[in-house]
Amino acid sequence: MPTGLDKTLDFEQGPIRPPSEARSLLLRFSRNCPWNKCKFCPVYKGSRFSRRGLDEIKADIDAAAEMARQIDQLSWRMGHGGRMTDEVVNAVFGDPGIGDAFRNVAAWLYYGTGNVFLQDANNLIIEPETLAQALRYLRQRLPQVKRVTTYARSSSAARRSVEELRMLNDAGLDRIHVGMESGCDQVLAFMKKGVSQAQQIQAGRNIKQAGIELSEYVMPGLGGKKWTTQHAIDTAHALNQINPDFIRLRSLRVPGRVELHDDLAQGRFEKLSEDEMAAEIRLFISELDGIDSTVTSDHIMNLIETVSGRLPQDKGLMLAKLDDYLALPPRQRLIYRLCRRMGRCREPEDIDRLGLRPQLEAILADVEQRGDPDQILSDMADGFI
Repeated sequence: MPTGLDKTLDFEQGPIRPPSEARSLLLRFSRNCPWNKCKFCPVYKGSRFSRRGLDEIKADIDAAAEMARQIDQLSWRMGHGGRMTDEVVNAVFGDPGIGDAFRNVAAWLYYGTGNVFLQDANNLIIEPETLAQALRYLRQRLPQVKRVTTYARSSSAARRSVEELRMLNDAGLDRIHVGMESGCDQVLAFMKKGVSQAQQIQAGRNIKQAGIELSEYVMPGLGGKKWTTQHAIDTAHALNQINPDFIRLRSLRVPGRVELHDDLAQGRFEKLSEDEMAAEIRLFISELDGIDSTVTSDHIMNLIETVSGRLPQDKGLMLAKLDDYLALPPRQRLIYRLCRRMGRCREPEDIDRLGLRPQLEAILADVEQRGDPDQILSDMADGFI
């Protein structure tokens, strides 16, 4: 049956979102990144930052609300009483000419999370009252919304007063994702992060004091061989002073299209091996103290996805998982890395639990015939960026 959806409806969306926002409605409040100099980041390069006007943002919210209304009507016409069934969503996705924004709204209604993620990289750079107006309008036009989240840079959050951030929380901003990456000033300077450890701490404290949930991203390996110990210790100590709600691990990868790759090629930066990175993560977690954050490793770039838990009670379990991996014989670590890079394993125990060892042994033998398995697996990991 014809869906009757208005295919001229559309709204703007940016290129990325956190993995935890996979089932969120994506609305673009600003374009690209106002800093855009970090050596390790491939996103937004070649693109200029711009703020979107309030009227422009409201128009996109109106479009999303109208899409939601039309999908609800479609459900009624199909006899599903407004429920977002597989049949309804498949009808939307299968309608020729329907754009990505319409599909995003349909998926959002289907999953029913009520979560909205505001793109792009740093919406705290928007004037606070303007952002508050946009947030209030979003909540008004889409009453299904339960949680609103955004990315922000520490430099911007540190400049916003607790009162300004609390106003945003009152207007409907529930969580902020901050890419801390490192709490080590030497690493931050080398990577052109444009922020200091002190600013990272001030930003995190401001957000927490305002009552907004805080998700801090840490990048194991970012210090390379030169600063690995200091990177782990200083980052943990900075987080100890913030006590974020979430600490999310995002292991460093260096694909050819990032500036850091030139430093790697010229010998100005030495990348850690996977085993060295696992040891660094162990040191980092061991230094986390006096906080009740949730640690997650929820990304395919990370070696062991199940290194996760709530501090302090799960600290020993996380350290044990890393110790178990590091205690494996070298070839067994290679087999696990292969399994992980193939997307088949989340932790070493999965190999035997899922009966994968004979197949992995055969594949690894083939990999060894083609070249250095360590380099091949490293290249596979870089390909996830």
